[in-house]
Amino acid sequence: MRRRDVLKLAANAATLATPGIVRAERERTLKFVPPVPLAFLDPVWGGNFITRRHAYLVFDTLYGLDETLTAQPQMAEGQTVENDGTTWTIRLREGLRFHDGSPVLARDVVASIRRFAARDGFGQALMAVTGDLSAPDDRTLRFRLTKPFPHLPAALGGSSETMPCIMPERLAQSDPFTQVTEMVGSGPYRFLQAEFNAGVRATYERFTGYAPRSEGRPSYTAGPKITHFDRVEWQSPSDAATAVAALSQGEVDWVDRPATDLLPFLLRNADVTVEAKETAGAIGIMRFNHLYPPFNNPAIRRALLGAIDQAEVMNAVAGTDRANWHDRVGLFSPGSPLANEAGIDVMSGPRDYEKVKRALAEAGYRGESVVVLGVTGTGNIAPMSEVGVDQLRKAGMNVDLQVMDVPTMNRRRMSNAPSDKGGWNVYFTILEGLYNANPATNAAIRGDGKGGMPGWPISPDLESLRNAWLDATDMAVQKQISTQMQLQMWRDVPYIPMGHWVPCTAHRRDIVDLPWGFPAFYGVRRV
Repeated sequence: MRRRDVLKLAANAATLATPGIVRAERERTLKFVPPVPLAFLDPVWGGNFITRRHAYLVFDTLYGLDETLTAQPQMAEGQTVENDGTTWTIRLREGLRFHDGSPVLARDVVASIRRFAARDGFGQALMAVTGDLSAPDDRTLRFRLTKPFPHLPAALGGSSETMPCIMPERLAQSDPFTQVTEMVGSGPYRFLQAEFNAGVRATYERFTGYAPRSEGRPSYTAGPKITHFDRVEWQSPSDAATAVAALSQGEVDWVDRPATDLLPFLLRNADVTVEAKETAGAIGIMRFNHLYPPFNNPAIRRALLGAIDQAEVMNAVAGTDRANWHDRVGLFSPGSPLANEAGIDVMSGPRDYEKVKRALAEAGYRGESVVVLGVTGTGNIAPMSEVGVDQLRKAGMNVDLQVMDVPTMNRRRMSNAPSDKGGWNVYFTILEGLYNANPATNAAIRGDGKGGMPGWPISPDLESLRNAWLDATDMAVQKQISTQMQLQMWRDVPYIPMGHWVPCTAHRRDIVDLPWGFPAFYGVRRV
């Protein structure tokens, strides 16, 4: 054979081999588009839903939640409860290892719980009744409580948006109010720091040292976490249309919460599946800064209850099909056990903006500038903020709308400076329905002036009712307290609910077994 033919054959072979290599790499990689860019990595510091989703790839938790939101042992092998519920002894499973190769020890767990509890309302409630938390040996941790706290597994199982992640002691001992940037967990995937581009790209590699639970079935964040991909890549396109086009063309595998106005395009694509997995849905909220005028005045906050048209907001966020959303939304997600209609008439009926203007004037509003943090991007917050700002302006508020991307807004809202010094007066965000099922897990309802989400409301009555709920073990009593809390919310207005909807997720048809709840990356596979 002539040399030129050998070279030609070799070139052709290389050409034929390359698609095969590309196909093989694609089979082993899951490409995902989150609804908002990932910018903050620390799930204790971050306090937002996208950071929490990232964290469930990297970290594991002592307990997990099944699809009934019941806490089940996860890293824990099990527990014994003694002394009338005041002594909890928890044993870790064998073989747990961190991504740096070190074993997971009980002292790592103790330090991680303390760091988590410094930032999380449910964790704070647990630590308030913890007389001592110790690690008697490498696989045992022990709580000695001052009184029974039956919610302990739920508090440590990820019931709120602050993930109770377990990290090495050397990281967990850091200031909980300062970000940890070194992502070392014991979860099913390792975070590839060298490939991270904040707000653009995040990459995860299967952790071969991960030891799934050997018993039970996968159920939400509980049970065996089995991975089927070598890599998971998060990509954040610049706009919603680009994300949908990439999914339609097979350039990405999964787009979470695609823009509502683009859903008809996806529904016509035979290679794409659109479905709802977060059936508990989400509640959009308008959050106030309670530290400074004008929203340190509860009468001004109450006056604005008459300005918010939840149906109009939901039309923009979730479309015109009322089957996808609810108005007349209060403190808890519609359909959840504690949902009620106490005082809900304040959020229903025609909006009378002239009446709202009069109420604002009577409350003392004199046209002060109000800095509102608006956002751009592919998620639901952008349309919600656009309609919310329009409604504030109809009510006569002097709105200074400052538009930015979601990561910048999340940084900005952490500032407790006055609005003219880099702070803010209003922002819009989402309360995930799964973490809004009770007063202990709703971070936005805290009324101690420092806990919970940025906004810093002070409401002794809400705090007192929350503590009463934590002490109640009877569901009938819990429901009664929850009704009182909703009535108190309309008086104190820590935030205004903007409506409830069930988000959709969209993926290529060959991606199957998506888990119930938020997008997780164990159990998912390609067929």
